[in-house]
Amino acid sequence: MSKIISVHSFRGGTGKSNLTANLAVAVARTGRRVGVIDTDIQSPGIHVIFGLTEDEIKYSLNDFLWGKCSIEQAAYDVAPKIQRESAGKALVVPPFHLIPASLKQREIVRIVDEGYDVSLLNSGFHDAIERLELDYLFIDTHPGVNDETLLSIAVCDLLLVVIRPDNQDFQGTAVTVELARQLKVRDMMMLVNKVPPDLETRALRGHLERTYGMPVPGVFTLNFEVVQLASSGLFSLRFPEHPFSRQIDIVAERITAAPAV
Repeated sequence: MSKIISVHSFRGGTGKSNLTANLAVAVARTGRRVGVIDTDIQSPGIHVIFGLTEDEIKYSLNDFLWGKCSIEQAAYDVAPKIQRESAGKALVVPPFHLIPASLKQREIVRIVDEGYDVSLLNSGFHDAIERLELDYLFIDTHPGVNDETLLSIAVCDLLLVVIRPDNQDFQGTAVTVELARQLKVRDMMMLVNKVPPDLETRALRGHLERTYGMPVPGVFTLNFEVVQLASSGLFSLRFPEHPFSRQIDIVAERITAAPAV
């Protein structure tokens, strides 16, 4: 059974897109057919991590929402790009489809000014799963709460909530979690990113699990190597033995082990 994984943070700057990309690839490395869709239409960017250039994008999610193309026409198989990222080691992954949002200024402004039929986004999720024969569809959501993020949360099988150890994040995330519970989200996990190296991670994990009532399978320490890459590639493939990459593998294993619902 195919599953929709929504990745959300209440505030920007959490590293949500970077985690989404690396987790999706880790799941694909297990032989699953994976897709990633960028619904952060106001500030898109996950395609940069996959090395998909603007010149290569003929159609985007925006075009689908405006009725200019089908959802599969806006999907790009980036498996060859992923394979080239694998630190010189042979890597074979199934077709891996990325559905980017447009980076063109006029199209971002048009979305902001005119909006779009959010119900089309819902049909796009399910059409992508069916027509691209996906096992997992990862949704990189817009931070905060708006129509598309509420939809992405409502339709998902698993919600990954990304948080930093910051008081504003703590308070805002409580809003996200409460909304998700009202929307009857089937399963939720929390990922903590950009944790200062001197912070005791076990205590932090326990505090968050008690506070939000959900498992915290991934705690990612802030480190220079990840920052230095600056979203210009897939860190977990370039540095597979790095602690960040090992945490990615742990979370991916939890995702694929989760029972179908």
